[in-house]
Amino acid sequence: DVYKRQHFLQAVIGVASAFIHRFPRAAARAALCAGALWALPAQATHIVVDTGHAPNRPGATGASGRVEYLYNLDVSNLVAADLRAAGDRVTQVAANGAEVELGKRSRMAPTADFFVSIHHDSMQQQYIDAGRQREFAGFSVFVSERNPKYEQSLRCARAIGEELVAAGEKPSLYHAEPIAGENRPLIDRRLGVHRFDGLAVLKTAPMPAVLVEVGVIVNPDEERRLARPDVIKRVAQAIARGARACQHP
Repeated sequence: DVYKRQHFLQAVIGVASAFIHRFPRAAARAALCAGALWALPAQATHIVVDTGHAPNRPGATGASGRVEYLYNLDVSNLVAADLRAAGDRVTQVAANGAEVELGKRSRMAPTADFFVSIHHDSMQQQYIDAGRQREFAGFSVFVSERNPKYEQSLRCARAIGEELVAAGEKPSLYHAEPIAGENRPLIDRRLGVHRFDGLAVLKTAPMPAVLVEVGVIVNPDEERRLARPDVIKRVAQAIARGARACQHP
């Protein structure tokens, strides 16, 4: 067997040598092509960017009357653009206004490497009724322990939180308050990472998944800031950097 393999390899080398001597230009072109293929980057990371809600069910209403879906669309479109510019493959969900069920959003591309859902926050109606809107501001990042890739989800949540903090954003911690409708376990106070096991888009995702509440749009001061193009750009870039960082630790 060893003799046969050696004989085969000698025959291949002989054919290759004869080809090079007889067709030097073709051999050079083949070598260049092989070198180019070798230099290609590894397969691009595939990230799903979900625009929270839809035009017919737009989510929260900001203090100005502008609906959450439009804020989500502004940020998610830029997140997707930044990821594509960095060489990642991106699937966008609901950015075209389509109504997609929550349990199906993360399954639009089930073999993707990561899923991130973009939202903007409201607050409990009791706080709005009490005129306390200006007391709450900042971002929150959520993961679900029912996601099959929980540890990776948590790593990505922390990476996104790190980038948002580095970009000058501050976490909102009110979702951890021990009141009805909140009381979400706070995993990382500095980075605003909470656990919300029942979130449909996270628990049904077959890949690591994170939901980001960019800011509180029922707070009129926060809403005005979040509507500024420079803030939208800075926040989107931070989310995109965090999403990429947790894929390439």
